[in-house]
Amino acid sequence: MREYVVADVFTHVPLAGNPVAVFLDAAGLDATRMQRIAREMNLSETVFVLPAERDGDVRVRIFTPVNELPFAGHPTLGTAIVLAGERKTLSMETHMGTVPFTYDRSRPGVLSARMRQPVPTWEPYEHTDHLLRALGVADSTLPVEVYRNGPRHVYVGLPDVPTLSGLNPDQRALADHLDVAANCFAGTGNSYRMRMFSPAYGVAEDAATGSAAGPLAVHLARRELVPYGSRIEIWQGVEMGRPSRMLATAWGGGQRVDQVEVAGSAVVVARGTFYG
Repeated sequence: MREYVVADVFTHVPLAGNPVAVFLDAAGLDATRMQRIAREMNLSETVFVLPAERDGDVRVRIFTPVNELPFAGHPTLGTAIVLAGERKTLSMETHMGTVPFTYDRSRPGVLSARMRQPVPTWEPYEHTDHLLRALGVADSTLPVEVYRNGPRHVYVGLPDVPTLSGLNPDQRALADHLDVAANCFAGTGNSYRMRMFSPAYGVAEDAATGSAAGPLAVHLARRELVPYGSRIEIWQGVEMGRPSRMLATAWGGGQRVDQVEVAGSAVVVARGTFYG
């Protein structure tokens, strides 16, 4: 028997945000068993907490229903809040290195955390034309580039939020884009909306993609739409009825990125025992 918790992430309201299942003691489970449990849970990600091996307080492994991820945003932030207790900070070992978290209890009844994400790499996306056809859009407001901070995220800019909300992508065609999530965004200033589609990762549409929030801040800063060091607010999941609020900041200059931070809240909505 193993205890697990379900938390809704990037929200402080139950049944909004993006749910994640967190198995609190995964010692003794191998990767095959973890993958089968993640498929059984059938959430976008399931996290397995393990004893630290290097410089962290804990170690985690993260699984979608179809594969393991070296890093992901909403699962790690949700796990950090589940494990918070009276801590002020937490260091979490992932396959992309140790991710530090700092907790924020400034709002009564709301627990938030800030994570310093791996700095992504980026390059032009080699299948842009096919991607745009699969999404059903003619063009992107910015060059279509793919970022990697663990998962691979490709970004397509749209002219306004109504166009974003009206997207009805061809999921079969998107599934041809292996090992990549398609992130469509619209907005101005420091306020943005985003939708993420990734049938290749077993997720038709995601309610909140924390690993994509940081690279979006980088993408906008590199293209001089948002100053480095300026926090952006990203809403996602609105079209799914699960509104999620993410805060992201990139520090650097020009094409140099020094640090990426993503922040948000989470709330525990269920606890259970797994007998499998």
